[in-house]
Amino acid sequence: MAQINIANFMKDNYRVEDFTHLNWSGGFQDYVNLVTEDPKIARNAFQRVYDMIMSYGTSNYTEYKKDIVRYHFFDDPNNNGKDAVFGIDVHLMKLVNFFKAASSGYGTEKRVLLLHGPVGSAKSSISRNLKKGIEHYSKTDDGRMFTFEWYDEDESDILGGQKTFASPMHEEPLKLLPLDVRKEFLAEINKGRKDGDIKVTVKGEVNPADRFILNAYLQKYDGDWTKVIDNHVRIKRLILSEKDRIGIGTFQPKDEKNQDSTELTGDINYRKIAQYGSDSDPRAFNFDGEFNISNRGIVEFIEMLKLDVAFLYDLLGASQEHSIKPKKFAQTDIDEVILGHTNEPEFRKLQNNEFMEALRDRTVKIDVPYITRLSNEVKIYERDFNAEKIPHVHIAPHTLEMAAMWAVLTRLEEPKKADLAKIQKLKLYNGKTLPGYNEENVKELRKEAVREGLEGISPRYIQDKLSNALVKYGHTGSLNPFMVFNELESGLKHHGLINSADQLDHYKEMLAVTRQEYEDIVKNDVQKAICLDESAIETLCANYIDNVKAYTQKEKVRNKYTNKLEDSDERFMRSIEEKIDIAESRKDDFRREIMNYIGALAIEGKTFDFKMNERLHRALELKLFEDQKDSIKLSSIVSKVVDKETQEKIEVIKSRLIKSYGYCEISATDALNYVASIFAKGDSAKS
Repeated sequence: MAQINIANFMKDNYRVEDFTHLNWSGGFQDYVNLVTEDPKIARNAFQRVYDMIMSYGTSNYTEYKKDIVRYHFFDDPNNNGKDAVFGIDVHLMKLVNFFKAASSGYGTEKRVLLLHGPVGSAKSSISRNLKKGIEHYSKTDDGRMFTFEWYDEDESDILGGQKTFASPMHEEPLKLLPLDVRKEFLAEINKGRKDGDIKVTVKGEVNPADRFILNAYLQKYDGDWTKVIDNHVRIKRLILSEKDRIGIGTFQPKDEKNQDSTELTGDINYRKIAQYGSDSDPRAFNFDGEFNISNRGIVEFIEMLKLDVAFLYDLLGASQEHSIKPKKFAQTDIDEVILGHTNEPEFRKLQNNEFMEALRDRTVKIDVPYITRLSNEVKIYERDFNAEKIPHVHIAPHTLEMAAMWAVLTRLEEPKKADLAKIQKLKLYNGKTLPGYNEENVKELRKEAVREGLEGISPRYIQDKLSNALVKYGHTGSLNPFMVFNELESGLKHHGLINSADQLDHYKEMLAVTRQEYEDIVKNDVQKAICLDESAIETLCANYIDNVKAYTQKEKVRNKYTNKLEDSDERFMRSIEEKIDIAESRKDDFRREIMNYIGALAIEGKTFDFKMNERLHRALELKLFEDQKDSIKLSSIVSKVVDKETQEKIEVIKSRLIKSYGYCEISATDALNYVASIFAKGDSAKS
């Protein structure tokens, strides 16, 4: 193994310029110059978060006649999609609209943002995205922000005998401007800016420690504010960091008996009382509560509604007044996004508690439900279970899809239409068209299902069972849906969130529906592999079209063997049409549709191809399969007595499954054996 020269490696890969750029410092006048050129620097926390989200761009699409915006920020591009949020774009739009309104000062900036939803529904992922996002954004030029520190070469008593004293709450430097001149300053710096342009705003005063030091230096310089700023204030670039507790805080309630509001608003540092002489000296106070350290950024409350009532009072003031009350000090201004999340039982307790009315009034609830669109649910599992992360085990086609299908089925409400089964509803939600249902119908289905996505199986349960299946069956080299079905079902007995026998029965029933669906899908794969000979389908299609043409135009068909003109072969046409459930009463309509389409193509100078009509294509495949399956003798696989000719045909089918449908040798063999057993049962039932 080659030796690494660390000096050369760092020289090639580490940029000192980046460090210098992120650790810029300068005077107050330098900062005013920067803000004059780029007012975004002085944005408040809500404006910063909104601009951060928008900086990643958007895309638009329409679903069920509703215009939807996808915010690319929630793809988690900075972490390779580790915390990407799928399938709830409508709810994320509401979230972004909250920040948009707050950034414009429309009132939501005075509210607590509460993410509400069942366990495992991406509430924590959204919170992590916002926290990681604002941290990364603060390192960019577009998201740069600044704070200040005090310095004194004489190490005077004002700074406690130190040369430097950092602003304990990472305050905005412009808050050092005296209140009586601030209005004129803002008018001057915003002069010439048009309506709609970003304008510099400054609200509130610095924290008690900074205010104490500022006043002490003003006393020293006989009120000369400029001397104080020039001699003792240094502006610094502010980089937010959750790990360093700078601008990003997280609070998780503990045992109610041990909760202490100082965890939010800071506490006295008793070791410094001797140094400063009094516990009411703000320099002897640790401004290290979650509200303090989160100033200029975001504070997250995990399971927020489990907070003690005393904490909730702090929360009310922090949201409505943008201020907190540290012990022994006056109200202290803060600028931060207050983000909480909670689950359904806790939220119901809030609704039923009349003493919580004030909190309810100051809360904006954003629902974060489970995904109800199959293709989006699959993306969650593809992120963690793929060939790159699990190279030693091949995950058979449809394995993740079946696990996702079962999860989504458990979340859907029973359709009110008697002719619609849950599995059909799932397919409609996933974009499939069904006879008698259009976009308007699907929109109506969604509207009538008020609580859809707020109950059911969590993605975490699916992920756990996929992991169990990999551990249990990984040695075989392939993971298939049956292995996962077994794990999903066996785990239900010990699932902590199943609270009734009816719920357990419902989940098992949905698992049976999913198994049946997989049986149809795997049969379909094998049928397609058998019928992959396109020339055979083309011949069958040409024969069908000749007969349909003769039938619709009341002509004769020339027999290619006898060369005689004969009536169209009704039995042959029906043998194809019945494969896709074309009723006898509908056959004329279907045949005319085909001929009209062919005629329209001919006018444009185009030739009809069987792939142009999905339903006809499927019917032709099924017909060809029916004609060929007996010659392949699939059912003989089960008996293990397979002649050489049949074995060769089976190997061809296997290779097609591997090459065209993503199977491996093991999963292709499993699929063929399973489908063969189905046909063997069918054959024995007929006899």
